[in-house]
Order: sequence, then C-alpha cells, then structure tokens
Amino acid sequence: MLNITQHARSPVNPWKSCLIGNLFHRKVRKCKHIHRSFSSTPQDATVEAVFSNSRTLSLTSGKYARFASGSVVAEMGDTAVMVTTVAKQKPTSGGFVPLIVDYRQKSAAAGRIPTNFLRRELGPSEKEILSARLIDRSVRPMFSSDFRYETQVVCNLLAVDHANLPDVCAVNAASAALSVSDIPWNGPVGAVRMGLCDGEIIVNPTRRELQASSLDLVVTATRQNLVVMLEGRGDIVLLNDVQKAIKQGTKEAQHVINAIEKLQKEHGRQKRTLEALPEVPEDVFQAIRMGSEIRLREIFRDTAHDKISRDVAVQAVRVEVLESVKGDFPDAEVSLLEGAFNRYCREVFRELIFERDLRCDGRGLDDLRNISCKIDLHKPLHGSALFQRGQTQVFCTVALDSQESAMKLDTISALDSGVRAKNFFLHYEFPPYATGEIGRIGPIGRREMGHGALAEKGLLPTLPSDFPFTVRLTAEVLESNGSSSMASVCAGSLALMDAGVPLSAPAAGVAIGLVTKCQDPKHLEDYKLLTDLLGIEDYMGDMDMKVAGTRKGITALQADIKIPGLPLKVVMEALQKATDAKSKILDIMKLTISESRRVKKDSWPVSDKITVEPHQRSKLIGPGGVNLKKIYLETGAQLTADSETTFTLFAPSQSAMDEAREMIEVFLKFDRVPDLEFGAIYTAKIVDVKDIGVMVTLYPSMPPALLHNSQLDQRKIAHPSVLGLEVGQEIQVKYFGRDPVSGFMRLSRKVLQGPSTTVRNLDRSEQSDVA
Repeated sequence: MLNITQHARSPVNPWKSCLIGNLFHRKVRKCKHIHRSFSSTPQDATVEAVFSNSRTLSLTSGKYARFASGSVVAEMGDTAVMVTTVAKQKPTSGGFVPLIVDYRQKSAAAGRIPTNFLRRELGPSEKEILSARLIDRSVRPMFSSDFRYETQVVCNLLAVDHANLPDVCAVNAASAALSVSDIPWNGPVGAVRMGLCDGEIIVNPTRRELQASSLDLVVTATRQNLVVMLEGRGDIVLLNDVQKAIKQGTKEAQHVINAIEKLQKEHGRQKRTLEALPEVPEDVFQAIRMGSEIRLREIFRDTAHDKISRDVAVQAVRVEVLESVKGDFPDAEVSLLEGAFNRYCREVFRELIFERDLRCDGRGLDDLRNISCKIDLHKPLHGSALFQRGQTQVFCTVALDSQESAMKLDTISALDSGVRAKNFFLHYEFPPYATGEIGRIGPIGRREMGHGALAEKGLLPTLPSDFPFTVRLTAEVLESNGSSSMASVCAGSLALMDAGVPLSAPAAGVAIGLVTKCQDPKHLEDYKLLTDLLGIEDYMGDMDMKVAGTRKGITALQADIKIPGLPLKVVMEALQKATDAKSKILDIMKLTISESRRVKKDSWPVSDKITVEPHQRSKLIGPGGVNLKKIYLETGAQLTADSETTFTLFAPSQSAMDEAREMIEVFLKFDRVPDLEFGAIYTAKIVDVKDIGVMVTLYPSMPPALLHNSQLDQRKIAHPSVLGLEVGQEIQVKYFGRDPVSGFMRLSRKVLQGPSTTVRNLDRSEQSDVA
C-alpha cells in the first residue's frame, strides 16, 4: 500500500500515461473476451469410461490451463496426466502436418527428488521420448492432410500410483484435449493397453499384472473400429492371441470414445474455420501431368534402378518439368508447383502397383529382397554380424560386461516396469552417410531412440533371464533403403548367436506396407499389401507395419498408419503376411548360423562365484575398497558383492580370471586354516593386552581374536593384569563357533575353571590334560 501511494504522488508523464491507458484497455478487452469464453461453458466437466473389467478412466476438462485451446486431465486409479493443446491462428508453409508432441514425467509425481546435481528435471529421458512418439502416432493420422497450423500437444504427468501406467492415459487425454479444443480434428480416438495372462486377455492391466503378462500391446482405434496405431511387445506370443487382443482392444476403445464425445458435447469449443490453402490451377496441374507422366512411368517401371539412380532420375524430371511449367505460367508459385509435382508423382507410383501387381524394383507384392548374412567379422569382438537385405545394410556388434554395467533406469521408469536396471539394451545408430547425405553427428535423435527400442523389444524375449553378463548390442545402419529397424533385429540375432549368447530361438523382423485407392477407410476395399517395404514405398504408401519374432510367435509389433484408420480385416491380413515373410527370412539366416555358438571365443568373458567367510571379507575388500580397485586396475576383473559371504568375479578373459584369483589368494592369505570343533578346548597365545580383554591367536595365520574380560575369569575383573596375564603367555580357551553377524570367534576361559578337560594345542598338534 505504501508503494502505491508514493507512485500516485509522483509526477505523471502524459505520453506515458496515454501509453499505459491504451495497454490497460487492451488487457481489459482481452480479459473480457477470455471471461466470456470461460463463462460461455461450464466451469469444468468430468466424464467416465468404464471398461468391461469395471476399471474406470475419468476425463476432466475446464479445470486447469484454460488459456490453452484444449486441456484435459485423465485419471486412472491415482495416476493422473494433464494434456494441453495449442494451435497457432495462422497457417505455416510446408507440405506436412506441423504437430509437436512433448511428454514430461516429473519425479515429484512419484514423490521423489531428481538425483542429478541440480536436483531438477533436465532433458527428456528415453521413456519420455518413447511415450511422446506413441501419442504422436495415435493422433497424427486424424488430422486433415491439408492442416498447416502449427500445433503443440504437451503432456504432464501429475501423479503416478505405481499401479496404473500413465502413457495410455496420456493418449486418451490428448484425444480428449484435441476434441474439446477449437482445433479442427477428425477424432476422437481411444487407446487401451491389452495384456495376456494364462491365455486370458486383460484390459488395461496394472503394473503387477503386466509383469506377469506375456503381451503388452497398446491399441488405438476410432469410432468405426478402425485401427489407428499399434505398438507392443510379446514373449513369443502366438499370432492368434495377438489378433484376438487387437480385436478386443478396438471394442474396449469405444468406451473411451463415447466418454470423449460426451465431454466434447458438454464442454467443447466451436471448431475454427480453416483458411483455404492455395492450390495449383487445373491447367497448371495438367501441364505438369502431361510433361512428366510418361517419364515417371518409365522410371518406376525400370527395375534396373536402385535407390540412388531412381531418386536422381525423378529429380531430373522434376527440375525439367517445373522449369518448363514456370516458363508457361510465370505467376505460379514455385512451392505450389513442387507440391503438385510430388502429389502427381505419388499418384503414378501407386497406380503402377495396382495396374501390374509389381513394384518398382520388379518384385511381386509378397516377394522379399535378396538377403545375405555374415558373422564373426572381427576376431576381437565378442560377437558381430552383417545383415544385407537389398540396399539396407546393418552391422551389429555384441559387447559383454559385468552386471555392474547394467543400465540404471530413471525413477518413474523403474516404478512403471518394476525393474531398476536393464542388463540387455540395443543402441541403434543411423548416420547420414547411410542415405548418401551430409548431416550432423551428435546426440541420438528421437527416431533413432524409437527404432532402437523397437529392435530391443524384438530380441529381448529370446535371451535367457539368468544370463550372468550385461549385453550391449550396437546396430549401425550402413545403408538404408527401408526397414532398417527390422534389419537390426535380424543382424542382432545373428550377432548374439555368434557371441555364444544362448538364445531360445533366432529372431527376425519384416515391414509390411500398404497402398490404397479409396481414401475413405470405412470403405477400404481396393488395396495392396507390400511385403518387405522399400524406402520409397514407405514414403509413397499408407502404412508401415513392423513385426518381429521367432518362428513360433511375435516379440515386437509397431504399426505406423498414415490414413485415418484401417479395418480389422486389413490389419489381420498384414500380420499374416508378416508371419509368413518372417519364416522365410529365418530360413535364410539359418544357412549362416542356426543356433548359438557352443565353443566360446578367446575373447569371451568369464564369470564365477567366490565364497568368503565373514571374518575374511574385510581382508578381501581392503581399506576403502583398495584391494578391489587393485584387482581391477591390474587384471581388468571386477569383484562385486552379492551377499555377506558371496562375491561375483567378472573377468574379460580366462587369463585375467586366473590372475585375479591369484591376487585374491594373496589378499586372503590362504595358509593352513584348521577346522575348529565347536565346544573343544584349545591353547591360545596372548598377542596383546587391552583394557577390555586380551587378543589371542589359536594358530599362526589367524587374525587376533578378542577374549573379553567377562570371559577371562568367573570373577568380575577390571583389567587382565589382575590375573597376571602377559603378552606371549599361553592359556586354554573353549571355542564356541563364530558370531553369525560379525564372523568373530567366540572364546571363553572362565568356563574352564572346573573339572579337568582335554586341551588341543594347534601349534604343537598334541593334547594334554588341564585341571
């Protein structure tokens, strides 16, 4: 109040006053407009979707973030996710839907504090990136192809209850937020997670149920039971079980869609009117068609072309035709001409597939490209393989290390999965030279992370759960012409078998494409499925479905659909074609290597268990772990504690293991250690006198043990000197084993102050009677 009064008495600048007044009135008008938009609808509204197993998803709008175009909070159990959507008012240039999806999970949602130096969230984690990609693929197909308004979808994890997973909640919240906003969108869609336990399908399983489930599949569908997105992993799940889960998932998604439509009706804003995009006049388009049709058809029919030569030929036609049309129509915009040429090029490419049932490289619809496999390319590597499929080439290497090298997961990911560390991970690399381009070499991108995670899912179920090493698989794409992630699965399986990792079965992967004539997915009858997708077929087509697995079943599945949904019939047919192609690829891989190598390579690491008595533990570790560090620096071997008495020794080779064992023997001083009998009497030698007792040894290599004052005599004494005990003196003690916690010997002298007993002298190996 004091500051306000002082400012009121100060001299007033009239120009400044005028400026402030204008800004004030603008703010007031804006606030009135916002108030009217808020007051025109209910303050907040909540709807619920109840699934067949009685689990409930609630969606609330109008409560938080009301400046956003749309804002919805989704809750399942005590897990809550808030999603906001905002779109610009003016369209942007470009030939794609400008959609950005960000997913952030904060440690505060789990009641934790980040463990980094700054104690705050830094860049997005792998889990956040993968969840963002999942949401993007679920909502992007429902945008109109001519939508050019930059749109951002931001997902914030508000709370997590360690039982219900937040990613599916985020998909449904994003669908609801876009539906209630003023952003034109052809949704809603609904997403559900499907599990499989003992042959029974589970809808939206909890974290514990998912750990016991052999299937983890997310299904996103539309009102017409059309599949928009699929992503999941399986423990070698049968094709019939996967198909059954997809069918039930589309039905369960209808509960979410009903709830979103109700929320949109009660709390939705009126959709904005899109500005009409400029189009190429019909006479200009016909000029492009007449100048390029024959040459494009020749290029796409010429099976001698490879990726590079085909791209060069199409680019030459593009440049020549656009220059000619630009000369005839000088007022036409270059960007519109390029868009029209690209659209017509796509039409020609797809028409030729329908006309001939042949593809641009001469293959039939179900044919595979030529495949070659090589293993053991470099001797120092634990395992290596080169997989070539057409012009897609992937080089894979295997590195085996100790369990200490396992990847530690972030807090939220560990709570979701129930696993704190991963001992198998695949790193996928896609350098720019793989497509003959120049680009940035730096941190991993979202695409690389997503492809690596998919390939990792495809291989993980084939590895043994009790494998004693941490396995890092690196998949480097050297050439790319489509389906490099599935080629990474094939190369990875070959490399693991070459390394001698005992796989349950070899795994392979393939991509299935789709071209359609009818743009209405509800009436999709005329379509062609393409096995073993080429890069240009992915770009020109309507779907990229990746399927990985063994002969018996499916281990990973991801469907990237570019049209507003696919009928179940098309999805099931694509899965069947992928299963057939997968078996053919495994037959070819079998010719190179059919099972894991039995004879280990010279570079194969070794691991062993070492048991140490509790009283020797400190000797082995040394002060501050100095002995463990010395073993590692001199031999490369790592010694890690499993329990109080058990250690795991990992060495990069057998010679390093032998050297490490020799060092351990020196540290522990494995001299003659007699077997002491419980209740027996031994001769002990005093090596030190302390205020609380005397330190004695029973044999030369024994560490001194404390004989407390309370065990020296039946009388209560304050100091051993009262009994005349001195260093070097020999006394008789009774042995009562070792303390189960500390491992120290339990000895007593006072219990011998009674009848005569046989004494054992471990130094002279003789017995005598003592009174």
